[in-house]
Amino acid sequence: MSLKNHPKEGNFYETERLILRPITVDDREFIFDLYNRPKFIKFIGDRHLKNDSDAEAYIKNRFLPQLERLGFGNYLVITKEGNNKVGAVGIFEREGLEILDIGFSLLDEFEGKGYAYEAALKVKSIGMDDFGLKKISAITSKDNFSSQKLIEKLGLKFQKYVSLPGDNEELRYYETE
Repeated sequence: MSLKNHPKEGNFYETERLILRPITVDDREFIFDLYNRPKFIKFIGDRHLKNDSDAEAYIKNRFLPQLERLGFGNYLVITKEGNNKVGAVGIFEREGLEILDIGFSLLDEFEGKGYAYEAALKVKSIGMDDFGLKKISAITSKDNFSSQKLIEKLGLKFQKYVSLPGDNEELRYYETE
């Protein structure tokens, strides 16, 4: 994969209301909380993080290698007003998908404020404009209607149903045109 830029780890991005920064091991408590929320487990999946150490290992093994290799990955979403950690958004390599996948999740108490769309739109721009990705994909469960709506608002179009390796759930698969 040839990328236009390869910014160094630590790049921060801003939107009107948000700061996006690469997730680090210092975010283990937040990731532990976010990834164990009932909605996360229902719509994204159980990552089997049972404590902060599991979350730290997940960050070290899943997020940091991609960030180091590609220059982008999973970003913590922080509000400018109040400096609240509200969620995560990123572009990910996923086994079973040929095209890099955009993903997002917010703490329940910050949903419905437009943060996920604002952050995902910025990450889509980072991937396509800064890193030269030609296409971005997205997957979501069939009953996650709010994510489907957001993905379509980002300009991705439903293509087909897919299942990821080791998982028989049929997911909705979207791509940029």
